[in-house]
Order: sequence, then structure tokens, then C-alpha cells
Amino acid sequence: MASIESVTLEVADPTAVERFYTDAFGLDSPVRLRASEAPTTGFRGFTLSLTVSQPANVNSLIGAALDAGASPVKPVTKSFWGYGGVVQAPDGTIWKVATSAKKDTGPATRQIDEIVLLLGAADVAASRRFYVDRGLAVAKSFGRKYVEFATGSSPVKLALYGRRALAKDAGVSPDGTGSHRLVIGSDIGSFADPDGFAWETASR
Repeated sequence: MASIESVTLEVADPTAVERFYTDAFGLDSPVRLRASEAPTTGFRGFTLSLTVSQPANVNSLIGAALDAGASPVKPVTKSFWGYGGVVQAPDGTIWKVATSAKKDTGPATRQIDEIVLLLGAADVAASRRFYVDRGLAVAKSFGRKYVEFATGSSPVKLALYGRRALAKDAGVSPDGTGSHRLVIGSDIGSFADPDGFAWETASR
């Protein structure tokens, strides 16, 4: 089964950004940083989601991110699917922290259960075919709107969403140009997908 080992964020100042992620989320591997000045504006076409077990953990992680220098995008709120909020890191990456649980079951922690990379696709069906042709198996699919891939015990889960729908879910404008400033490390080779997202063979 295909595996995603890492996501590399290309940033102007890796040292400062590493400090942010350590303080905000306690993230180490599988999120990596690489120096880049590639031009980019607006929405970069992807979001990263942290799935946690209870609302208190959402509050803990969002609070830590804001204290570390993130900008609020969508305030933490209850919804029919659960509880969550969205922030933008100083490097521009949009992070959603969410849980499907409606109530707390214990004291707040910063325990992250799952990291999900959502790629905004111009044509979800075409991107789905592209990835299936490269060996990824579909775990869930909702027509031409959303696809989630089976990546086994990978540290990062991959999903596709329509670009405009993804931006709306994140609470930002879908407009943006230039580099995604994202490189996905996996065991399925090096290539660029139909939306220009770069993949490389993961270094272990």
C-alpha cells in the first residue's frame, strides 16, 4: 500500500518557522521545512488538518498556535460534524484543528491523532484517476467532490477536495497564484500532479 512519509513546507526562514511549529503543535516529523523564496500569493491550494480526540485538545492546540504567532482564520466553533477552528501559520500554511467528538472525556492535551493533507483540485475526478494510476487506493469517495485515499499506517493521510470548496471550508478566498510551496514525500516516486503539487521519493 502506498505510503506518505512526509510533507515539506517551503519557507523563507526555516529556523523561525521551525520554532513556531514546535511551540504551536509540537510537530517534528512528518512535517519538514525547506528554504525557498518561490513566489506565491493568496491561497496555496492546500490545507493541513490535525485531528484530535476531544474539544479541549482543539482549544489547547489553537491557543498554542495563536500564542506562537499564528493568525486566526475561523474561530473555534461547534458544528454538526464536531468542533474545530482554523489558523494560518506565519509561513502562510493553513491549519485546521478539529474533532468529531462533541464532549470532553478527559483533561486537555496537545495529542494529535492524525495529520490530513487536503489538496485542492481543479477536477477531483481527474486527479483521483491520476493518483489511482500511480498505485493509491481509494478509501472514501463522494462523487466528484471529495476523495480520501487509503495510506495504511502512513503518518499523513491524503484527501482531495475541490479547490473552491477547500478554500471555503478553510475560510479564505480561493484566489492565489505561484508556487504551492509544498512537497509530498512518499514511496510512489517523483512527479507533479495535474494541479502542480510536487511529489518526491521520501528519504527515510
